[in-house]
Amino acid sequence: MSAGRFPARPLSAAALTGAALCLLAACGGTAESVRSHGGGGSRHAAAGGTTAWREPAAYSYTLTSTTEALAGRFRVQVHDGKVTEVAGLDEDSRRQVREHADVPTIGGLLRRLEQARKEHAETAQARYAADGHPVRIALDWSRNAVDDEALYLVSAYTPASTGRTGPQTPHPRRAARAQPR
Repeated sequence: MSAGRFPARPLSAAALTGAALCLLAACGGTAESVRSHGGGGSRHAAAGGTTAWREPAAYSYTLTSTTEALAGRFRVQVHDGKVTEVAGLDEDSRRQVREHADVPTIGGLLRRLEQARKEHAETAQARYAADGHPVRIALDWSRNAVDDEALYLVSAYTPASTGRTGPQTPHPRRAARAQPR
């Protein structure tokens, strides 16, 4: 046995842990994972955990959703806490927009996360960007059920400037009702 040799397994684990932390820091985000017995709370903290993200009055984002009820990629406009416009970015999402799918705001996604935590879901995980808005929310109410999982990916989040003027673009559901058939 030679002195100074370290077992390969602990060194590899340490290297992987360090690499994961570096990647997380480089991405500027934070991760939070809560299991059913891991507690709850309404932490939507930015990196460093010092400030909470607040949903702005107006913003846009792209939602990639893989749920039983909502699947596809959507470009979403939000004003005053309500979805004002939704565009489907793939065939499935365009069909769902035509069928008046209920596409949530980011605040709505966070409420779903909080509800899953209150109901002690098996999985209620979120990953946040540096400014505190969620970029990934994973939910699974029961490990034994095959149709209750939800994965929401938030990208291209852009807060609108305040003091917006001019007519608002109506939500496709409201626009579709106004058009003659």
